[in-house]
Order: sequence, then structure tokens, then C-alpha cells
Amino acid sequence: MKKILNSIFSRENLLALLLCLILIALTIFSADTTPTWIYQGF
Repeated sequence: MKKILNSIFSRENLLALLLCLILIALTIFSADTTPTWIYQGF
């Protein structure tokens, strides 16, 4: 059982999970600001 947990929570998987969470957080936090570059051409 411990070997399975170690393979799930390995260093690479934790880094990938952290990167994914950062990308999700950036998407959420940047979604509430209106993208002004879209409207600059109009």
C-alpha cells in the first residue's frame, strides 16, 4: 500500500499537480478582468 502511495505522490506528480492548480487559479483570477485587447480593434 505504501508503495502505491509513493508512486502516486511522487515528486514529478506533485509538481505537475501544483502546475495544474496554478494554471487553474490564473484562469479563474484573470477571468473577472475584461480583456481590453479584444475591443481595441473596434
